[in-house]
Amino acid sequence: MQQEEMSFWDHLEELRWTLFRSILALFVFAIAGFSVMPWLFDNVVMAPCSSDFIVYREMCKISSHFSFLPDFCNDTFHVNIVNIKLASQFFTHMTSSFWLALLLTFPYLMWEIWKFVSPALYENEKKNVRWVFLFGTIMFFIGCSVGYFLVFPMTLRFLATYELSAAITEQVSLDSYMDNFLMLIFVMGIVFEMPLVSWLLSQIGLLNRSFFHKYRRHAVVGLLVGAAFITPSSDPFTLSIVFLPLYGLYELSAFFVKKAPKEEDEENEEDNNEE
Repeated sequence: MQQEEMSFWDHLEELRWTLFRSILALFVFAIAGFSVMPWLFDNVVMAPCSSDFIVYREMCKISSHFSFLPDFCNDTFHVNIVNIKLASQFFTHMTSSFWLALLLTFPYLMWEIWKFVSPALYENEKKNVRWVFLFGTIMFFIGCSVGYFLVFPMTLRFLATYELSAAITEQVSLDSYMDNFLMLIFVMGIVFEMPLVSWLLSQIGLLNRSFFHKYRRHAVVGLLVGAAFITPSSDPFTLSIVFLPLYGLYELSAFFVKKAPKEEDEENEEDNNEE
């Protein structure tokens, strides 16, 4: 049973307060993030620049047992970050605080969106959508974690150690480092929303499971290209670290969408038999 229908102005008022609370939460967390950002920068943001980063240490243990894996035990690995613009450190402090606030308030922002859309839903729809928002939030944080602990360190280690000429001294600018750091982490967070987006498209009839079966081979090639673009490394191990989670997301998306109509399933079976 739906609640009493709201007028246009009631919806506009509710949207205004939703935006106000969301912006206020971002502002409060941004201030808190600004105060602790120097510590976070030294211990979290800059951690992948040193050889004692936890991922490198664990990879070193694994690579010592398998000779075909890349060497992660190089104790001399270190990325020098330099600042070449006068105001870059200040603006980096500001923008990093905002992105940290966005990351920390993401569950609250999802809850605000849920509060805004829930009055328009029936009770059975609310149960499904409530689960969807929770699942989407969890997947976003998993994606950001994969970006921080796997994708970004592997990309940084390859690009920072790549040598075109011995005459070139490797120094990474602060702006370049932060652009790649934020992009890869938040892009992975968004990519991990693929099962949620697939489910939503399935609910409105734009996507079904036969699509994933039909284009699986195309998807594998596309995901390999995407993984190679994200981590431009020449070794298959680093490539597989990015490819396997992406392919897992593809299969998980196929699991969450609705099955195709029986007629379409029969056509797919005939095609498989002919092959």
